[in-house]
Amino acid sequence: MTEWKKHKIGDFLTRIRRPIKLELVKEYKLVTIKMHHKGIVQRCTKKGSEIKSNMNTVHTGDFILSGIDARNGAFGIIPSELDGAIVTNDFWFFEVDESVINKQLFLELTQTSWFDEICKKGSSGVTRRIRLQKDKFFNQEILLPLKEDQKILLNRISTIKKERMELSTEITRQKELLKKLRQSILQEAIHGKLTTEWREQNPNVEPASELLEKIKTGKEKLIKEKKIKKTPAGRQAGKLLPPIKPEEILFEIPKIWQWCRLGNAGLFERGKSKHRPRNEESLFTNGTYPFVQTGDVARSKSSNFRIETFSKSYNEKGLCQSRLWPKNTLCITIAANIAETGFLDFDACFPDSVVGFTSFLDNITSFYVRYFIDVSKKDIEKFAPATAQKNINLGIIDSLAFPFPPLSEQKEIVSRVEKLMSYCDELEEQISKTEKYSEQIMQTVLKEAFER
Repeated sequence: MTEWKKHKIGDFLTRIRRPIKLELVKEYKLVTIKMHHKGIVQRCTKKGSEIKSNMNTVHTGDFILSGIDARNGAFGIIPSELDGAIVTNDFWFFEVDESVINKQLFLELTQTSWFDEICKKGSSGVTRRIRLQKDKFFNQEILLPLKEDQKILLNRISTIKKERMELSTEITRQKELLKKLRQSILQEAIHGKLTTEWREQNPNVEPASELLEKIKTGKEKLIKEKKIKKTPAGRQAGKLLPPIKPEEILFEIPKIWQWCRLGNAGLFERGKSKHRPRNEESLFTNGTYPFVQTGDVARSKSSNFRIETFSKSYNEKGLCQSRLWPKNTLCITIAANIAETGFLDFDACFPDSVVGFTSFLDNITSFYVRYFIDVSKKDIEKFAPATAQKNINLGIIDSLAFPFPPLSEQKEIVSRVEKLMSYCDELEEQISKTEKYSEQIMQTVLKEAFER
């Protein structure tokens, strides 16, 4: 049976100082420690004349922690490239007494939340001024096995750590494969391969060419009724979408499909217009309207492409240059985060960096359009100029060559894609559980070893 002995932190950690007299013209490396076990890095370089605090020198292999953020995992080992760097007295570094604890075992332990807890218990102070207290920290008690048994524990920890690394590599591989699987599903959807068998079973489907004519007729009717403009803002007056050229056809599609311009599938409009919101019953909380920006659209991919957040809200006076879009509108970003997509989870307005899509016949088309935008994201981004603030104009979205299926097949495609994506979600959840289990393994070993 392994024998354990109670020790104080101060029994094996001794704080050391290496004061340095700074030379005024010499440049020194200053160290900072990232929280949450993210390592020790160089913060900056300064000349001695620019440094007013008392400083200490650190060397390769020193165990160092931040007196302010140790409770948040701000500690680690000085790497070789920072040998001779300097730190203020807010950083503590130590010698480890190996007659009490194996140094490698101690360093392994400091990489876990076990040592975070030691530092939390050894810290005190008011909010924003909580820091490590010398006596409180050094008097923290822990149980340690005898030296000969520490090697056994170190071997066990090293083995588990190796297994965790192998598992982590496998998890990363599975995440990448799942990402490729999702893209493959969408790719097959817009190529018509996902519904090959369905077409064989449904030979009398109305072709996409007739659907496009109905959309054109529906659009002309709304223009005549003055419900939409003949020439949406941002496009040249009287300019029609040109037919698809042979060289623009990217791949072969089923015979009943039709290559067209994306703008032929419905109406794409910027969020900004010259109309106040007309739908008064759609007022949001306290008489204000949610204002969705590009970041809100981009975040929707973590919530099944439902836009659930909004950046701010405006009252009607503040919306004199905007409009209100109904719930379930497909949004597409054309600035900053280009070609991100999501569906509004509430009535909202958005700026001209976001485009809203209106389908004239069936909103199922919005789902299919989203799949196409997702698959085409990298190609769409190429249209953005190489500037700090990337953006594309609305005409680019309108002009994209688009493989358009019949409406009944669109419904089948959406049904199949959503079902397959739900399977992917289940796989992702399993991967996430495995990842969490991997993180818990080491904590379980330490709990079993030290909580006696």
